[in-house]
Amino acid sequence: MEILSVQFLMALGSIIILDLVLAGDNAVVIALASRSLPDELRQKAIYIGTVGAIGIRMLMTIVAVWILTIPFLQAVGGLVLIPIAIKLLKHEDSSANVESAHDFWGAIKTIIVADAAMGIDNVLAIAGAAHGNFILVFMGLLISVPIVVWGSQLIGTLMQKYPVLIYLGSGILGWTAGTMVIHDKIIGAYITAISPILLYGLPAFITAIVLLSGWMLAKKTA
Repeated sequence: MEILSVQFLMALGSIIILDLVLAGDNAVVIALASRSLPDELRQKAIYIGTVGAIGIRMLMTIVAVWILTIPFLQAVGGLVLIPIAIKLLKHEDSSANVESAHDFWGAIKTIIVADAAMGIDNVLAIAGAAHGNFILVFMGLLISVPIVVWGSQLIGTLMQKYPVLIYLGSGILGWTAGTMVIHDKIIGAYITAISPILLYGLPAFITAIVLLSGWMLAKKTA
């Protein structure tokens, strides 16, 4: 995949959208963890915590990208992403039980640990969308994570005002899940041997299932 090619830019755009949509709760966690600190320490804690979170996220993503090169695991990873994509459309606050930290280093620790724990879905999604391209991984993380941290309130407001952004992210995640299955060395080869149409048909079908299931779940829990 050539840098700055249409395919590269589309993949990068998908990674950024996925990370922004999936990391909405992470941004809230950061705000909650640092809300009890004095103003002069709050920003510093967020900056240091963000640097640590980016480092941990990069390490996790590199490991995930490597693991997904193992036969069958990419297909399994794609299947794991499907319920994550559906759950994305269910309105719930996964950060409701996060307590604020009352000291500087405690806030930093909370930010890093919470981001690592809640970022598993992000890591898996990015690894799948990148298809082994580490440049895409690094660029996507470096662009999206700081935006999440410093623009958390804006992101939350935009998602509430324009719910289509959540559906867009969920749809991209569903498509990513399908392409991960198709790109698996063994499972993908078997599926495409049945019919070449499945190369794009399977991701499209999974995307439709994700959006329909997520919509029904959101409607049921509303």
